[in-house]
Amino acid sequence: MASLSALGVSGVVPTSSKSRDLPSSHRTLSFSSRISGNKITWKASLGSHRRAPVIVSPKAVSDSRNSQTCLDPDASRSVLGIILGGGAGTRLYPLTKKRAKPAVPLGANYRLIDIPVSNCLNSNISKIYVLTQFNSASLNRHLSRAYASNMGGYKNEGFVEVLAAQQSPENPNWFQGTADAVRQYLWLFEEHNVLEFLVLAGDHLYRMDYERFIQAHRETDADITVAALPMDEKRATAFGLMKIDEEGRIIEFAEKPKGEQLKAMKVDTTILGLDDERAKEMPYIASMGIYVVSKDVMLDLLRDQFPGANDFGSEVIPGATSLGLRVQAYLYDGYWEDIGTIEAFYNANLGITKKPVPDFSFYDRSSPIYTQPRYLPPSKMLDADVTDSVIGEGCVIKNCKIHHSVVGLRSCISEGAIIEDTLLMGADYYETDADRRFLMAKGSVPIGIGKNSHIKRAIIDKNARIGENVKIINSDNVQEAARETDGYFIKSGIVTVIKDALLPSGTII
Repeated sequence: MASLSALGVSGVVPTSSKSRDLPSSHRTLSFSSRISGNKITWKASLGSHRRAPVIVSPKAVSDSRNSQTCLDPDASRSVLGIILGGGAGTRLYPLTKKRAKPAVPLGANYRLIDIPVSNCLNSNISKIYVLTQFNSASLNRHLSRAYASNMGGYKNEGFVEVLAAQQSPENPNWFQGTADAVRQYLWLFEEHNVLEFLVLAGDHLYRMDYERFIQAHRETDADITVAALPMDEKRATAFGLMKIDEEGRIIEFAEKPKGEQLKAMKVDTTILGLDDERAKEMPYIASMGIYVVSKDVMLDLLRDQFPGANDFGSEVIPGATSLGLRVQAYLYDGYWEDIGTIEAFYNANLGITKKPVPDFSFYDRSSPIYTQPRYLPPSKMLDADVTDSVIGEGCVIKNCKIHHSVVGLRSCISEGAIIEDTLLMGADYYETDADRRFLMAKGSVPIGIGKNSHIKRAIIDKNARIGENVKIINSDNVQEAARETDGYFIKSGIVTVIKDALLPSGTII
């Protein structure tokens, strides 16, 4: 690789206000490069008058677009992404009945796992492992179709691989928690010549530039950096909160505190970069469950210091603080949602229909959300009345009414249907006209929504067969019901029809 000077490119380095005031002779900056093997070592030397190194504070709010990152070595070579697939997903059941939590469909065309993987790729992190132990078949299939073909390339050893829980002579058990999952695969992770591990959750909805996160970690010389979300008092009681000193270093943790214990966790969030007004509104910071951990620190903590610890958030990170390691907070002040429950999942999906600006937008040219290319035709709408909705690829929507809903790919909606405040996940395949005629002839129901059916405040999982004149409106306002044999559950008042379920014509829920 040619050096920049050989290519005739000169770099302009932004100077701080202090250095701007110095005479030009004080701030001459020269670069020299030394090539050894396939590594380039860069040296930057200040002109004759050397100044004390400037300590850069981590005052970079991650969703501010004006700050630039310049990681050396860059993230593609020096950071390994580890996405934790989560447990059995019991709170998201029945959506997790036949799939791992990260494989749950999202926003008409995507799956949950696409969010952290896309954030990694947009942040130049191309070595990614996904750890899972439940129902990982559809997750494997999706990741191999979505990311296998375009991750590699000459000198770019990128990959997205699923690591399932497995037995070994040293450990015959399943993953016992987040830290235990990483510990069981440390033998593999330490083979990678990287500086940091980036530990992510597979069930969060947000857009984040991890390069800035990693830069803050390096600039503050931290052992561990924890992504922190500013919180008001109302939301704070549901999260693990952190207390920081004036340098942004974490000194105390409290899990879901209340009353006086909550008040004791108040912090000055201006330290992390919030302006005074927002700092007053948001006097707490909660852990997002996203960490940058230096490689040698991770090996030491999981193997030697806390060999029995199962969880990062409640055991390893507080333990590292008590050992005196430098554990820093890094502020993320943007949209973030933990999709751990049916209600949170439902609200996050319908949030993308919000006017005029959705809670989370999949349409960001500078950092797109990637997914599996399916090469489906554009959706066809025949005399349909569609308002405030998002329609996925390859749908066939006949003379019906759709309001404030998300309609997933390959959805078929028949004449006279009314869909309101509903998430349709769509289908994995199309049925031919011959298939549909055969099913109707024998009294069965084709995939999709039948004629004159009315669905309100519901989640319809993939490949569901909803007959004609079906009413899913929960008129009795039932909050909780488990009717698995009938093909549905009700959680928080939201009816969820199970994947591949059949609701015969005339059914009323």
